[in-house]
Amino acid sequence: MARNILILGASYGSLLATKLLMAGHHATLVCRKKTAELINREGTVVRIRLRDEATHRSIPSSDLPGKLDATPPADVDLSRYDLVCLAMQEPQYTNHTIRVLMVKIAEARLPCLSIMNMPPLPYLKRIPALAEMDLEEAYTNAQVWERFKPGLVSLCSPDPQAFRPPEEAPNVLHVGLPTNFKAAIFADETHNRLLRELEADIDAVKLDGQDVPVKLKVFDSLFVPLAKWSMLLTGNYRCITTHEPQSIRDAVHDDLELSESIYNHVDAIARRLGAEAKDQVPFEKYAKAAESLLKPSSAARAVANGAPFIERVDLLVKLISHQLGLPNAEIDHTVKTVDQKLNERIVEGGSGTT
Repeated sequence: MARNILILGASYGSLLATKLLMAGHHATLVCRKKTAELINREGTVVRIRLRDEATHRSIPSSDLPGKLDATPPADVDLSRYDLVCLAMQEPQYTNHTIRVLMVKIAEARLPCLSIMNMPPLPYLKRIPALAEMDLEEAYTNAQVWERFKPGLVSLCSPDPQAFRPPEEAPNVLHVGLPTNFKAAIFADETHNRLLRELEADIDAVKLDGQDVPVKLKVFDSLFVPLAKWSMLLTGNYRCITTHEPQSIRDAVHDDLELSESIYNHVDAIARRLGAEAKDQVPFEKYAKAAESLLKPSSAARAVANGAPFIERVDLLVKLISHQLGLPNAEIDHTVKTVDQKLNERIVEGGSGTT
């Protein structure tokens, strides 16, 4: 049975949408009006490299069995959808029209699967050790999440690396590292059956008889998506320096011993929260993958381009580490550097005012 999935965010969200369309499901991308008009007129194109192939394949949405449409947030009809996927950067949820839509989603009691790096607050409240912690400081506006029931919110680790080529139209996405989406289950088994249905359908997709990377994998553990925290704190946020941003590869490999110590410390924080070794990714595997990540992280690029706000998983992990009694000087240093760069942007943005 074809499912209807609402995806907030047309950039990274178009990757998950393409996988759903290939499996025969239907997707709606929520985005700006001009981008929605472009997608409704021309569809999307996701470029992905199949195993053992030297070049990327272009996969146009118009060639796929599922149907794709796009809409600005004010025009969403929630009665159409079985599942909502949250694929925008966390600061974008403070936009007024997005906030209004989020209120409606919460009131509709639709299951929400986040593919943000920043875990929604209701998801964190499903983890007993975090439920009473003071973590709101890490969010651009924590009030966005107040109406959501924790059991209806789950997290999917956005491990695939993808970006919009700057020279291309905004309906094109290039996948640099085609790893899997790793989703934790919901509280309700009805919603978990939907997740596993999507998992099986995506897994069965073939392109010219070949397997297509970037699967949806569903896990019983709430902690599997938290494995991404070690990667973010070791690589992504350390791309942000006091000067120009550096690549993820350089952030990780310039001092591999230091990187491993940061990675292992964040893993230890997750284990204190309840994670098991099987929920986590060995440092060696991450370090190997980082060798091919030759660009700065999206967070570093956003700061370099003048963004006043970014997703603050670095700050979230710092807050958790201190409240657990497991502070780390390198994590604190990373947070200080990010704070400094963001404050510079705020000062620069307000330099002409009184």
